[in-house]
Amino acid sequence: MAESTWQKSSYCAQGEACLSVAATPGRAIQLTESADPARSILATDPATWAGFLRSLKESHSHD
Repeated sequence: MAESTWQKSSYCAQGEACLSVAATPGRAIQLTESADPARSILATDPATWAGFLRSLKESHSHD
């Protein structure tokens, strides 16, 4: 199985407390903490991830 290419969030604070995201060949979206990407991985489907991002953007636009 191919390794995932992790991308660190551009909204990270100082240190390693950041969210990292990777897409897998099987069309899953993986999320983990940047400090330890091999430890705790949450997986979701692209539609759910897109809905999550949309809701974050909408809530941020109301600030």
